[in-house]
Amino acid sequence: MQVTTTSFGIEEALEQLGIKEVNKGTSTGKNWFSEGEEFSSYSPVDGQVIAKVTTTSKEDYEKVMESATSAFKEWRMKPAPLRGEIVRQFGDELRRLKEPLGKLVSYEMGKSYQEGLGEVQEMIDICDFAVGLSRQLHGLTMHSERPGHRMYEQYHPLGVVGIISAFNFPVAVWAWNTALAWICGDVCVWKPSEKTPLCGIACQKIAAKIMADNNLPEGISCLINGDYKVGEMMTNDKRVPLISATGSIRMGKIVAQAVAGRLGKSLLELGGNNAIIVTPDADIKMTVIGAVFGAVGTAGQRCTSTRRLIIHESMYDKVKDAVVDAYKQLRIGNPLDENNHVGPVIDKDAVKNYQHALKKVVEEGGNIIVEGGVLEGEGFESGCYVKPAIAEAKNSFEIVQHETFAPVLYMMKYSGGVENALELQNGVVQGLSSAIMTNNLREAEHFLSQAGSDCGIANVNIGTSGAEIGGAFGGEKETGGGRESGSDAWKIYMRRQTNTINYTTELPLAQGIKFDL
Repeated sequence: MQVTTTSFGIEEALEQLGIKEVNKGTSTGKNWFSEGEEFSSYSPVDGQVIAKVTTTSKEDYEKVMESATSAFKEWRMKPAPLRGEIVRQFGDELRRLKEPLGKLVSYEMGKSYQEGLGEVQEMIDICDFAVGLSRQLHGLTMHSERPGHRMYEQYHPLGVVGIISAFNFPVAVWAWNTALAWICGDVCVWKPSEKTPLCGIACQKIAAKIMADNNLPEGISCLINGDYKVGEMMTNDKRVPLISATGSIRMGKIVAQAVAGRLGKSLLELGGNNAIIVTPDADIKMTVIGAVFGAVGTAGQRCTSTRRLIIHESMYDKVKDAVVDAYKQLRIGNPLDENNHVGPVIDKDAVKNYQHALKKVVEEGGNIIVEGGVLEGEGFESGCYVKPAIAEAKNSFEIVQHETFAPVLYMMKYSGGVENALELQNGVVQGLSSAIMTNNLREAEHFLSQAGSDCGIANVNIGTSGAEIGGAFGGEKETGGGRESGSDAWKIYMRRQTNTINYTTELPLAQGIKFDL
């Protein structure tokens, strides 16, 4: 592997985004407050403190909820196309600030600058999608069994939508939820990851400007900051009918139980253990590109990152050699340098998890074929840069069954038909993303059939990582079952109502029941 180091300043980007040395972490729009404790945001790029943020107290949270519930009463009455116009303006402001926001995403989270820009583009794309959707929030019309009656369905806003996002996509996942929730007539309260709070503050400032420019009430977009205790304020709050939470399976189970205990709704986007099946009819060049980007992109910290490469025994050595050769070309270093492929993992805890996975796979009988390790020296002072590693392993290994949020790829063989590969792919508790590399139509269709992949996302001849906003995003099994972004994912942000209108002078009952007075 090649290693490069480069230093970049982001002072101008921070200034454009309104990030200060110390930032209030609670906001209802133009109004920023919070007298809670300060915590620091450290960049995994260089280990430096970027800025400090004050946490949200219980008193602050109550102010936020008062503002949000009040704003909802006004916002829900705005016509949906008008709400779409606000989202359009928000998208335009994101276009204007794409470069500084992309740079902050890269610096605070550690993903490459190109991926940071791509994440902001996802925000812009979901705004465009939501604007069109604002004129298409349709219901159904049905025929009634009773003469002179009409039946139809319609959708109404839910209320306050609580959003808990993870560090790996510090802005896009919030936008996926927020753009749709806004056009549906909801208001949003967002708790970003405590590992990337400045991205949340930057986005809230952008949203607040749009709301103020349009003389809209405080509370349509709200921000709270802190650790899991701040998130618990929302998950336990009956005033928040929907909690959208992105994170680990462990976190998701806690959130799901808390929300279900008050009969609220939860939208969960949790862990992935994603595999690419490589059949004898695969294009090796395409396989290498898909597998390598899937495994090392965002330093293996995407929920859709490729964790397992399941290769037919007849192709195994050829594919292994090609992937190992590709890993030799990877450049690791400052993610703001666009010449680099791989930046740091988020923090020292992620480094420990990475080291544990490599130790564990060997203990279970695996074989390391691309050595890992933590990089040291000039440019790597943060201690968060690791080498992408590959291990030959079995699907049954305990460590392979778990998601390690780091650039560790497990290779394994299968024999026989594609159904044997599918047993391995589906033989984990997670069910987010999956892919097959094949030019065989029968294999591709079997992979996509009801007897095929059990994941929420199933791709043919592309990798597991990355998704367009036009399709609903989410997974099955312990991935949580949630769906965000495109298709009809908007329905989760609304309540459904069936209406029957009688336009006669009589009152017949359903099922022909007689009730004479």
